[in-house]
Amino acid sequence: MSDLSWLAWSGLALAAVLVGFSKTALPGINTLSVAVFAAVLPARPSTGALLVLLLVGDAFALWTYRRHADWPTLIRMIPAVLVGLAAGGVFLAFAGDAVVRRVIGVLLLMLMGLTLWQRGRRPSDPGVPARSSWAAAAGYGSLGGFTTMVANAGGPVMSMYFLAARFPVHAFLGTAAWFFATMNVLKLPVSIGLGLITPHILLLDLILVPGVVAGAFFGRWAARRIAQKTFDVAVIAVTILGALYLLI
Repeated sequence: MSDLSWLAWSGLALAAVLVGFSKTALPGINTLSVAVFAAVLPARPSTGALLVLLLVGDAFALWTYRRHADWPTLIRMIPAVLVGLAAGGVFLAFAGDAVVRRVIGVLLLMLMGLTLWQRGRRPSDPGVPARSSWAAAAGYGSLGGFTTMVANAGGPVMSMYFLAARFPVHAFLGTAAWFFATMNVLKLPVSIGLGLITPHILLLDLILVPGVVAGAFFGRWAARRIAQKTFDVAVIAVTILGALYLLI
């Protein structure tokens, strides 16, 4: 850590704030944090360092939105997500992620096109979630599990799924909170076993935790004031940024 410049520390601090904000206001924007951590730290340690901060953000998200989750949606996704997590763990153990990240980026753009098309042809009452099919749950769930395991980049995938289901803001954030808290807890022992989390990484995270807390409180304030249409547009925008980042 003593080798990091003030510019690197500034980038990591901003990324930590975005982690907290993403958990309580805008899921998917933490893909920008993935980019910053990967630019400042070696690839594998950056994944472990970010996972710990994501868990801190998850705690704030659950505290804020724990009562707003759509449990039928979460239960329907469990089998596919577990398959995706297992596939991602195997991949991390044996291969790099450059090609897979580009594939994920392409898939995200395709999923966004499909999501917008579905929303356009299937009107829904405002504020009433639309139930998705088992096929959609399997597809988004397995890809979400895989991307969150490989690159902590499951946010954009799941944002597209929840957007397609037309969740109102709080149901969106509550369902996302329980989903990612569960996924990140499941990833923790795998990441420790792969050597991605070390005492040095934990010390780095301890320094950055205040940024996560600040971002989480700011996100809570923002979420109470954001209109549904603005929220949907923002989710689409950060998903595009996430997809483009993965393609680079």
